[in-house]
Amino acid sequence: MRRLAVGEARVAELTADLGLAQSTVSSHVACLKDCGLVAGRMEGRRVFYSLARPELLDMLAAAETLLAATGSAVALCPTYGVDGQVSAC
Repeated sequence: MRRLAVGEARVAELTADLGLAQSTVSSHVACLKDCGLVAGRMEGRRVFYSLARPELLDMLAAAETLLAATGSAVALCPTYGVDGQVSAC
């Protein structure tokens, strides 16, 4: 989503930018497209993907601000911390 916030891209470009397998990127893009978060534009046989809704940029910015403010607290939380174990309250 961050990469598409910069501008449209093909799966091959996303694969190179993200360092992930093509099949992984294709699956994620297909899921995002099915959810209506990403749109595809055909140009010949190539598909260029972009964010489908401009408000996604605001949501991404808000999420990054929230994570910057609370990320350490969440990671260090004794109940929900990074070890993945949820202790009983």
